[in-house]
Amino acid sequence: MKKELIIINAVTIIAVIVLFFLVLGRKTPQNIEEKTEKNLDLIEQIGGIVYINTDSLIMNYEYARFLSEQLLRKEELSRADFNERARIFQNDFNEFNRKLQNNSFLSLERAQSEERRLMQKERELQELNSRLSNELLDEQERMNQRLRDTITLFLNSYCKDKPYSIVLSNTLGDNILYSVEGLDITDEVVNLLNIRYQTGQKK
Repeated sequence: MKKELIIINAVTIIAVIVLFFLVLGRKTPQNIEEKTEKNLDLIEQIGGIVYINTDSLIMNYEYARFLSEQLLRKEELSRADFNERARIFQNDFNEFNRKLQNNSFLSLERAQSEERRLMQKERELQELNSRLSNELLDEQERMNQRLRDTITLFLNSYCKDKPYSIVLSNTLGDNILYSVEGLDITDEVVNLLNIRYQTGQKK
């Protein structure tokens, strides 16, 4: 049950991020690269330390949204499959109780056999629920890993042409409580990642 709540919360967060993007639209500065170029002197002066707002990157990176939508579809299919099996079990259980109350079973042995069958189906349903929850958690972890690999691979190439020594990750302001203006390279990175993703999609 705890894992199921974690999955539901994770999927809800992803859905909110996607919805937020769809409603408000992407706000990308017109001259992102020029804006970054203007800050290169400042960045060199402080030793090449810049940061990326991870929340903004995930919300605006098209590949991240694609992966989130895939996970949502998988979660919906899993939930539909589980709900259908649970509905069938509930019908069987209700029918068993009705027969029991009306003394419709031909013998005590027949009633006990049906009870054992239902208990087995209930165990299988619980196992299915646990398996589907684990599969979704594993899929989310694989999705996160693919996303990390893509971003890391991009940054390895991107930073070769920049005076960056360190690229920090900033999530909801957790890591960077203050910085001078000009060290946030999120917009340029998102823009270039999306260009690369769109180019890959056309091939």
